[in-house]
Amino acid sequence: MKRNATAVWNGTGKEGNGHLTTQSTTLNKTQYNFSSRFADGIGTNPEELVAAALSGCFAMKLSFVLNAAGFTADTIDVNSTITLEGGAITNAHLVVKASVPGIDSAKFDECMEDVKANCLISKLLNVDKTYEVSLN
Repeated sequence: MKRNATAVWNGTGKEGNGHLTTQSTTLNKTQYNFSSRFADGIGTNPEELVAAALSGCFAMKLSFVLNAAGFTADTIDVNSTITLEGGAITNAHLVVKASVPGIDSAKFDECMEDVKANCLISKLLNVDKTYEVSLN
């Protein structure tokens, strides 16, 4: 399986602008620019997309791991924050909230350790990762 996305940029880094399109067209010429990346401008940015990819991958991987352990989550909510400092991504902070009927905290923690070690996007990010986890 291969997936792709395209970025088109016009002009200088600070005054220019661009757009992103994904293979699925979920993003279809979605704008990004200096302001959307380094301030609060309208549009997306690469770091926001990394956060979305990390949240989605982590939640789905946790679902698979829980299923393999004999549990089905009612909900898994993952919020990822990517920190950009000094021209580098320095941290990925994940807040994981899950409602999993019948699981105890020790088994859930075991499942979380598996996900931390094996989530594909998490493995791709060679940065410090911090977690806040709550089991409802």
